[in-house]
Amino acid sequence: MVDVPTAPGVQAGLPVVLVHGIRTSSTMWRAQVASLEAAGRRVRAVDLPGHGTRLGEPFTLDACDAVIAEAVDDLGGEVLLVGLSLGGFLSVEFADKHPDAVRGLVAAGCCTDPRVPLRAAWARLSRWIERTPDSGARLNAFVVRAALSPQAQDDIAAGGFALRVMSEALDAVGGLDPLGSLPRSRCPVWLVNGALDHFRTQQAAFRRAAERSGQPVRTVVVPRARHLVSLDAPVAFTRVVLEALEAVDPSARP
Repeated sequence: MVDVPTAPGVQAGLPVVLVHGIRTSSTMWRAQVASLEAAGRRVRAVDLPGHGTRLGEPFTLDACDAVIAEAVDDLGGEVLLVGLSLGGFLSVEFADKHPDAVRGLVAAGCCTDPRVPLRAAWARLSRWIERTPDSGARLNAFVVRAALSPQAQDDIAAGGFALRVMSEALDAVGGLDPLGSLPRSRCPVWLVNGALDHFRTQQAAFRRAAERSGQPVRTVVVPRARHLVSLDAPVAFTRVVLEALEAVDPSARP
């Protein structure tokens, strides 16, 4: 977990916890951390088990829940929770299990049910890649260079890549049911996707599930952005997070 220091002059207000995607780490949020601090917010970007500073730790859903809970508790017990991809699924689950801890939820890049058969196929492919001599390092480097801007490449690489956790994490998320969790939400929800994201195949279904909670729901589609929307369009994504903060914590606007 990365404990982001409070910048001079930071105001009191609802803190933010950021939960990264699979194989990445807390450093993927560097642009958001800088902007949120500048806006006077306390921020905690966590490292999930098996990632970043927790590389080598077993990846389990219970361990992920404990990492997020620790960050929330350290920030006072109530936060805006923001997650991308794997972090989005885990954040939806956390908000369901800990409703009093989450005042607002931004779930990005996670509008596909993780229980689809394709997830098991991805897990089998990941196990094969993890057994190769470099555990897929060259393939990962090629994809990062092809898909991200130089700044985004630096941010995502700063915390290292978890090349041997993907199959373990994909197996674990098969036990999640975001379409069942969202109707039980007790906070406003923002569903954020890149327009070119292959994980927004069930965006309408996720929105309907969230709306059944009776809480405000907003769907945001960022033009020209792909799956890693916070890295593809950091300004647009951060703007959504700031708007979410103002919606759920209007008394603490910077």
